[in-house]
Amino acid sequence: MQRRDFLSLSAAGLAGLMLPMPFSRAIAAEELLSPLDPALKKRLADAALAAARAAGASYCDVRIGRYLQQHVVTRETRVQNVVNLESTGVGIRVLRDGTWGFAATSRLDADSVAAAAREAAAIARANAQVGDARVELAPVRGVGEVRWATPLRVNGMAVPIREKVDLLLDVNAAALAAGASFVNSTIFLVNEQKYFASTDGSYIDQDIHRIWAPMTVTAVDSDSGRFRSRNGLSAPMGMGYEYLTPDPAEAFALPAGVIGYRNAYDMRADAIAAAAQAKEKLAAPSVRPGRYDLVLDPSHLALTIHESVGHPLELDRVLGYEANYAGTSFATLDKRDAGYRFASDQVTFVADRTEPHSLGAVGYDDEGVPARQWDLIRDGILVDYQATRDQAHILGHDASHGCSYADSWSSVQFQRMPNVSLAPGRSPLSVEEMIAGVDDGIYIHGRGSYSIDQQRYNAQFGGQLFYEIKNGKITRMLEDVAYQMRTPEFWNACSAVCDERDYRLNGSFFDGKGQPAQVSAVSHGSSTARFDGVNVINTARSLG
Repeated sequence: MQRRDFLSLSAAGLAGLMLPMPFSRAIAAEELLSPLDPALKKRLADAALAAARAAGASYCDVRIGRYLQQHVVTRETRVQNVVNLESTGVGIRVLRDGTWGFAATSRLDADSVAAAAREAAAIARANAQVGDARVELAPVRGVGEVRWATPLRVNGMAVPIREKVDLLLDVNAAALAAGASFVNSTIFLVNEQKYFASTDGSYIDQDIHRIWAPMTVTAVDSDSGRFRSRNGLSAPMGMGYEYLTPDPAEAFALPAGVIGYRNAYDMRADAIAAAAQAKEKLAAPSVRPGRYDLVLDPSHLALTIHESVGHPLELDRVLGYEANYAGTSFATLDKRDAGYRFASDQVTFVADRTEPHSLGAVGYDDEGVPARQWDLIRDGILVDYQATRDQAHILGHDASHGCSYADSWSSVQFQRMPNVSLAPGRSPLSVEEMIAGVDDGIYIHGRGSYSIDQQRYNAQFGGQLFYEIKNGKITRMLEDVAYQMRTPEFWNACSAVCDERDYRLNGSFFDGKGQPAQVSAVSHGSSTARFDGVNVINTARSLG
C-alpha cells in the first residue's frame, strides 16, 4: 500500500493495543473533537443520583466518561499503524448499608442510567450481607458546577494524522542518516473527558490530555552481528501537541553530550543523538563490577522513584490489599508512627496532583476531592502515605489525599499513585559541580530493565546511557551496567541533590495495578541526585 493511500484509510484503523479499552470502537479522526453535550451529562447524572437515593443509598457518585486514545506507530520508512479509539459510558458507585455497590452502562439515556443506579444499590445491599466492615467516608464539600482542563496550546487530537506521520518519518530518516540500522517511533495521545457528580453536591467537568513520543534506535555491527539500542529520552507529559514543537531554547546540554529537555521535546535531535550513542555503545567497554558513587539523571531516576517510593507508599499496598497481584510494602504503618528513617536528610518526597504539565495533574480526583500537595518523606523521615476517602480514617486523617482514579467509566475507582517527586536540593548545585566532586562513579541516563521484590525492598535497575566518572571528570561510555539496592539503604545513600534549575519531570504513561487490571499515568520529578557506594553489577551474558 502506498503511504498516501494508507493515510487516507488509517484514521479508522483498529489493531491490537497494549492496553485495550472496554467497549471501545474505532472512530474517524473528526469525531475526536466532538465532546458530549453538557446538558445531557447533567441530566444523566441527576437521573442516577435520584434513582440511587430512592433505592436507599446514603451516598452516590456518577462518572460519565468519554475516553479517547490515538496511537501513530512507524518503523524506518513505513507506517505500521494508526489507531483511534473511543469508549463512552456511565459508571455509578453507591454506598448503602455501609458497603459499596457499582454498576455501569454504555447507554446514554436517563432510564438506562437510573436502572444502573438501582443495580449498584442492589449490589451494595447484597455485599452488606457478607461483610462486617463498614465504609467510613472522609467528608468532602460539594463544589457545585465547576470545570477544569489541562492547560494546552494545541489539542493533539486536532493535529492531522498526516502531520504526525510526517514528523515520525522525518525522525526516522534523521536517525538512519546518522548511522542507525533500525528505528521505530510512536506518538501516544490520550484525552479523558470526565464528568463527575455526587450526592455531596458536586458537578465537575474535566478535560485531561496526555502525550508521549517513545522511540528506539538500533545500531548493528555488520562484521560481528552485535547490536545495541538506545531508547528515546522523552518524558510522557500532561500537555498538548506543543510538547513536540519545542522552542530551541527549551533544550539544553548536559555532560557527556546528552541533550536535556524541560516541558518540550525535540524528537528529531534526540533521534540523531540516539543513533550516535547506539554506535558508541557497540565499542564501549563492559563495566567492572563493584561499588560506585552514582550520579542519576531525572530521565533515569523517575523509574527508581516510581518503584521504590511511589508504590510502597500506596496505602492499599501497605495494608495488604494488593498482595495477590502486585505485592505488599515494607513501609508499614508502624514505621510511620515510629518516625522511620526512609532516606537521608537530603531527601524529601512530595505527592502532588497539581504540578503543571505532569501526568497526574487534575482539578479533582474521581471521588470529587480537590487536587492537593503533601509530603510523603520529609528530610528523610516517613511521614505519610497516599489515601482515598474511605482510607483516610486509617491514617487518622479527616480528609482524603485525592488519590482515587479509574481508567474507564466501566471500572471502579480505587487508590492510585499521585505524582511523587524528589524535591530539589536547597543549596545551589549544578550537574557539573556534582560530577566534579565524584572520584569513582557512574553517570546514568534513561530508564532500562528492572526488577523489584513483592515488598519493594530489594531491587535492580538498568538504564540507557552509562558514563564513567574518574577524579571529577567523565572519561568514557560504559556498557552492561545495573545497580542493586535495598530501598532504605539506597535512599539513605543519597548525599546530594541538584537545585531547582535542573528539576525535570519524567514518569510512567502505562502504570498497571489492581485486579481486574487498570492503567494510570503518573509523573515523577527530580533534579540530578548523587548516591554513594552503590553496588554495581555487570549484566553481560556469556553465550559460551
